[in-house]
Amino acid sequence: MDPTLIPVWVITLSGFVLGALFGAIASRTHFCALGSISDALNIGSWARARMWVIAVSTAVLGVWALETGGWVDTRLSVYANTRLPVLSMIVGGLMFGAGMVLASGCTSKTLIRLGSGNLKSLVVVLVLGLSAYMTLRGIFAVWRVATIDRVVIDFGVAQTLPALLTRLLELPAERVEHWTAPLIGLVGLGLALKSRELWRHERSAIAGGLAIGMVIAAGWWVTGWLAYVPEHPDTLEPAFIATQLNRPESLSLVAPYAYTIELLTLWSDQSRKLTFGIASALGMVSGSLLYALATRQFRQEIFPDAQDFRRHLAGAVLMGVGGVLALGCTVGQGLSGLSVLSMGAVLATGAMIVGAVAMIKLDERRLSRVDN
Repeated sequence: MDPTLIPVWVITLSGFVLGALFGAIASRTHFCALGSISDALNIGSWARARMWVIAVSTAVLGVWALETGGWVDTRLSVYANTRLPVLSMIVGGLMFGAGMVLASGCTSKTLIRLGSGNLKSLVVVLVLGLSAYMTLRGIFAVWRVATIDRVVIDFGVAQTLPALLTRLLELPAERVEHWTAPLIGLVGLGLALKSRELWRHERSAIAGGLAIGMVIAAGWWVTGWLAYVPEHPDTLEPAFIATQLNRPESLSLVAPYAYTIELLTLWSDQSRKLTFGIASALGMVSGSLLYALATRQFRQEIFPDAQDFRRHLAGAVLMGVGGVLALGCTVGQGLSGLSVLSMGAVLATGAMIVGAVAMIKLDERRLSRVDN
């Protein structure tokens, strides 16, 4: 198939379909980064955490297969940059993790709840998108560029684990790149699937993790191969059409929140285009909506009081700012970034987990004081 014959709408429609699949699968299996952390801390259940590990491991294996077959080159993605904004990743990850606790869910969960009728999520979507846009190009961007973005580690090679191991161990690059991803993917699957409880009572978590991982890998295929144009008619240079950064990518949600608002407010500006990322975000809402209607779980929900409104508002701001600083969310970094074994994704995802755990513990202390 000649990629130059692929119209833009095929890429955006593919993004929409993958987003819809993600939304429907996550609704059915209760896939959620915050939920997995909360379950482990509060009730000692690791089922959803194992589902997340299965999803990441499946995505790692899927991306490895695509790269081995020459379908995509993730070294061209933002996750493989040689420069790692380490402070931005840490601070952004901590902010995002704390914010998703206050907002009752991460970016994907917010879209899924919106599709199922949760009007609180609509407020979170709008505030998160505005905060993200202000951090990308607005008043927060001035502060970001002048301060936190200046703390950078330059590896001189791609910040992916295979590239760093190749340089550190001085081994042939082809050998390291060929074996690192499948080894990590298979070990991750083995550790997650060894749980008897998962096989006996939580088989939907296994199916959900496998399906989510394949959706992430499919996103890389769409933008890395289907969207690739060897010679764009306007620039006469290679391009990845309908992508936000003209690079291969997979599902990520913070920047698409911001660019969706930009597209809607500047619709008459012909330079603003529907992209894979925006389409996938809209698809998540649609997939969740269809699932909610099909299972009769569509329920409208509003804020019960002013305190709940303030919590969600603060959480949305923290996620919007933090997600931009961390260059992604629990989907963009915690799934897509980890699928290419990006060290930045490891750092950002770890910071998100720490931020979420810290906020959960703070909430527990606050509630214990109220009860006493």
